[in-house]
Amino acid sequence: MTTPADVRALYVHLPFCRARCGYCDFYSELYRADAVQPLLNALSTELAGYAAQVELALETVFIGGGTPTVLPAEALQPLLHICTRAARGRPSEFTVEANPATIDAGKAAVLVSAGVNRVSMGAQSFDPAELSVLERTHRPEQVRETIAICRSAGVRAVSLDLIFGIPGQSLQSWLFSLDQAIALDPEHISCYGLTYEPGTRLHARAQAGQVTPVDPDLEADMYEAAIDRLAGAGFAQYEISNFARPGQQCRHNLTYWRNEPYLGVGPSAAGYLAGERYKNVADVAEYVRRIAAGADPREETERLPPQKCAGETVMLALRTVEGLSRARFAERFGQDPLTWFAQRNGGSAIAQNVANGLLEVTPEAIRLTRRGMLVANDVMAEFLE
Repeated sequence: MTTPADVRALYVHLPFCRARCGYCDFYSELYRADAVQPLLNALSTELAGYAAQVELALETVFIGGGTPTVLPAEALQPLLHICTRAARGRPSEFTVEANPATIDAGKAAVLVSAGVNRVSMGAQSFDPAELSVLERTHRPEQVRETIAICRSAGVRAVSLDLIFGIPGQSLQSWLFSLDQAIALDPEHISCYGLTYEPGTRLHARAQAGQVTPVDPDLEADMYEAAIDRLAGAGFAQYEISNFARPGQQCRHNLTYWRNEPYLGVGPSAAGYLAGERYKNVADVAEYVRRIAAGADPREETERLPPQKCAGETVMLALRTVEGLSRARFAERFGQDPLTWFAQRNGGSAIAQNVANGLLEVTPEAIRLTRRGMLVANDVMAEFLE
């Protein structure tokens, strides 16, 4: 039995979208009105099943996708109710992902009345040509309009997602998008380097020579420019890709980066409970069928041995600016991380990365340097070998 203190976070995957963006490899399906109620029924049943097995003390709820706000208000309301029922009230941080122009006054009122206090919006760029490359369907001005609707309804915190490294993007156009986002006064901004995921249309276009990836040195310049520009505007970097006003860090995502347990429900949702990682089947119809039949919706499960759990803990913690707490690691695994990894695969990795200026070690923590953040994936991978 997992104790109440262990499960504080819930992720709900709502996979419907109006259109599928060419760069996105998250599981999604085109919105169909007739598929909504069966999915809501299945979500409610899956959550009820966990509530019967696990004591939940949910502090954060995050509904992602997909684009949850493609649902009409009359479907959005019961979805939110399912979440608040699981949380036995309104969680202190309740986030819903949205795209520009998918929230009107009616939907905003539904969100706020259910306790949603944070909206995470995929702006991605404020340049129409760059939006076209990404196959985004909104116009830049719709970001401002949607934020105004959310603010008017009483949404307390807005987060904007931006992408750099878009084919054809220059350092100047990237800084323009950053400045446009800052001018909208959000509480939180995420900046992600564009990735070419196999199976996406963008990847196929790159393979066919139809788009040219941005030069890696320019992409690194864009990332460092974002760090400096956002710092100057009062946003503190707290994770490789995430920047927040004071006190506005995404607590839900910090659960992931601290490798703490969380519950995930819905098609393709992942979770981490009692030392076991799992992932649900990535198909709405099959997910609904399994739930209705009383079958397990999970298609992948893995119980992590201590070595792998320790490696994941380091990898995830190194994503954060605070880095890996040596005291928290020792409390969890019984040894200081320097001792633990000196006896295993990462001993030389720590020393070598410190010597190369990619990691720094203090009495309290192990963290990436600014230079290390530019090659973070390479550094973190060494702890998973």
